[in-house]
Amino acid sequence: MKSQYKLTIFYGKFIDIPSLKAGFRIRSSCAIGVNSESGSIVFIQENFHDDLLKLASNWDPNLKHDEVKIVDCNNNNNNNSYAFLFPGFVDTHIHASQYPNNGLFGKMSLLEWLNEYTFPLENKLKDLNIAKIVYSKVIERTLSHGTTTAAYYATIHLESTKLLANLCSEYNQRSFIGKICMNQNSPAYYVEPSTDTSINLTKKFIEHINSINNPKINAIITPRFAPSCDKDLLCNLGKLAKQYELPIQTHLSENLNELEWVHDLFPEYANYTEVYNQNGLLNEKTILAHCIYLNDLELNTIKSKNSGIAHCPISNSCLSSGLCSVRKFLNKGIKVGLGTDTSAGYTTSILEVARHAHMVSRQLASVEGNDDCKISVTECLYLATLGGAYVMGLQDQVGSFEVNKQFDCQLINLTVEGSKIDLFPWDKETEKLEKWFFNGDDRNVQAVWVGGQECGIRSKSYL
Repeated sequence: MKSQYKLTIFYGKFIDIPSLKAGFRIRSSCAIGVNSESGSIVFIQENFHDDLLKLASNWDPNLKHDEVKIVDCNNNNNNNSYAFLFPGFVDTHIHASQYPNNGLFGKMSLLEWLNEYTFPLENKLKDLNIAKIVYSKVIERTLSHGTTTAAYYATIHLESTKLLANLCSEYNQRSFIGKICMNQNSPAYYVEPSTDTSINLTKKFIEHINSINNPKINAIITPRFAPSCDKDLLCNLGKLAKQYELPIQTHLSENLNELEWVHDLFPEYANYTEVYNQNGLLNEKTILAHCIYLNDLELNTIKSKNSGIAHCPISNSCLSSGLCSVRKFLNKGIKVGLGTDTSAGYTTSILEVARHAHMVSRQLASVEGNDDCKISVTECLYLATLGGAYVMGLQDQVGSFEVNKQFDCQLINLTVEGSKIDLFPWDKETEKLEKWFFNGDDRNVQAVWVGGQECGIRSKSYL
């Protein structure tokens, strides 16, 4: 439904992290104007204490007052409250179809877990009734945690994957949705019979995405991982991505047994990364999940192709896959974002993933005796927002508050009823933010907007 408003002005404390080393950028008493039709930011006015409607008139003198909506998130008049607006989180790697299994992995490692838990669950989603329940819940849950953009893996089933795309559009979540492609080394009940079948179904899904005609909803080419795709399928998926100019997502170097398996399956390639590279699956739109055991040659290849890495520290820990050295990627200038990797990761919260990334980096520093491995709080939050936007190729659209970017935002209130965060009069502003980083959860997320449109996860009472 078309909004009655032409301009929405959001007013309050805006906090973002405009670069990896920048730290928090805090803009108090800030007014941000959002074009209601395009969802883009049209002006940013810091330290503003006058009539907000004057800003609307400056933007368009012909605007009537009833065409301007004011969203006041300022809490200066309440000394007991601390709220701020923060960019929406970007989840660069999440399996929507696995959500019911969050936290179910026993003592298993990756390959055992796939066969015991994952494949049976994913196969259930060929039933559209089950798929609707699962996909609705995971979208609701991720939005409630402030995730405004997600790179979703669905299943091999066309109709239920189309359903996921429809639901993302209805819920107004910016999404990249992939129909999983896999034609070998998978259970007989859950595998595509041929390359042609996989490619044809993927083309039909692309056509469906185009028919939705929503720029927030995108198709993404999704070979599950090299062992589940023969060379013919990998090659044709690379051609398909090039033909339709689509992004690509897959898994890389997650588990030591997986590495040995890939070497046995594809002995003609120098390494795991080359399996994707030589089949046209590495480019600036590729998202590679995990990447724990890459050697320098592989990192150089990824850097040369400008591909991005989805760091999934929770699932890496839960499946005993290993400790990933994110600092090594960052030092090479490789794009890095964060992924929940539901359901090997037990949460849909990117904030919790950011915490875990921080902890893993410190564990790695202890193991290697090298403090350079550590990632700071602000660096982790950068990966959760603008870093993830770079991985998704959306750095000019989301991830920070800039004129011409989309208004993808979450309102955080540290003092909401039930919050786990206790603030004291002597807390400095950055200390309050660090407390949120380590203790915050979805109770602190008061509202979420994507493209300037509220997603409706909370009441209209913002503070």
